[in-house]
Amino acid sequence: MKTTAQEPGQTSQRVKVGMIGLAAVLLLIGLAAAIFSSVSKDRPLAGAHADAIANMAIANTSVPGDLPTSEPLAELGVAPATSGNSSMARR
Repeated sequence: MKTTAQEPGQTSQRVKVGMIGLAAVLLLIGLAAAIFSSVSKDRPLAGAHADAIANMAIANTSVPGDLPTSEPLAELGVAPATSGNSSMARR
């Protein structure tokens, strides 16, 4: 393998290009970090009061179905019911 002597101007040009590339990557990382940190900050809702939101959360106590049972797999028909009061035993 034959090695050729590089000119001093070529070496300095490669160093400059490498430094510019490194600076560009660091700039992009800094910009991305600034964007993500500004997006992740929680902003308060305009016009929302904490007591009104708490009252809405307390009022939302509705149950979507019947009373919860202790055998959800038996209700789905995946496992047999162990007691006589499940919904699968009534069918």
